[in-house]
Amino acid sequence: MLGRRALHYVLKVADRPSTARFFRDVLGMKVLRHEEFEEGCKATCNGPYDGKWSKTMIGYGSEDSHFVVELTYNYGIGEYRLGNDFLGLTLQSSQAVANARKMNWPLSEVSPGLFQTEAPGGYKFFLEDRAQPNTDPVQKVTVAVSNLQKSVAYWSDLLGLRVYHEDKDKKSVLLGYADDQCKLELQDIGGPVDHAAAFGRIAFACPKDQLPTIEATMKEQNEKILTPLVSLDTPGKATVQVVILADPDCHEICFVGDEAFRELSQTDPNADQLLNDAMAADKSDEWFAKRQRQKSSA
Repeated sequence: MLGRRALHYVLKVADRPSTARFFRDVLGMKVLRHEEFEEGCKATCNGPYDGKWSKTMIGYGSEDSHFVVELTYNYGIGEYRLGNDFLGLTLQSSQAVANARKMNWPLSEVSPGLFQTEAPGGYKFFLEDRAQPNTDPVQKVTVAVSNLQKSVAYWSDLLGLRVYHEDKDKKSVLLGYADDQCKLELQDIGGPVDHAAAFGRIAFACPKDQLPTIEATMKEQNEKILTPLVSLDTPGKATVQVVILADPDCHEICFVGDEAFRELSQTDPNADQLLNDAMAADKSDEWFAKRQRQKSSA
């Protein structure tokens, strides 16, 4: 679909220091932006929580040309129960494989040249043991679906993603908006999809004038709209418009106006330090420990 591009996938994290170490030191990604918020997002970017939270964008390069990960951290939440919805993110980087080995980070070979590892919290990552490409090392994000044919119809017919590949057993399909973008892989698990408490969200950009059409199409087709078209303000930065959808298995999908998002998503040279400062200032673990209490489990 003209002008549309994959942006990022949202993961909820409970242990920011360990998570930052995994993404920075194992995968070799860079902190692109870090923001702190005193209350929940009206587009539920941080999930169904109203308290203080943070957003950290991390990847191999700017979202203008790379697919990145959004790490959301809710203060006071010490654990998220994982479901079977997010099946992994695949990236091409022999350096990441070497980093994992050097750091003794758990790594298992699932097929020749392909290794599986996990981020803190249990999120799966698949590392192709090949040199990082000059373009984006992130190849695909894989999610579970209960009915592949129905899901492909939704993502292809309604959202305009192109089918790139279908495996011979018809258990998975690879889709995307362009050859040089991260792809979305739908994998049929033959049963219900459970999002548990750590349900993620995939985000795409599109020209701003396409957002009302996307919303109208979903209304006409009686598909789920989680957040009707809304403007989101970030102090000192661009105001962006978004609409949040849900596919047949309730995978959350965010479409954001591209023009404003390109301004909003500029890499912040101070992002790494901002994250470090926020982690250093976060005394929530100490607060709970002194009172012999545990953080909430989502």
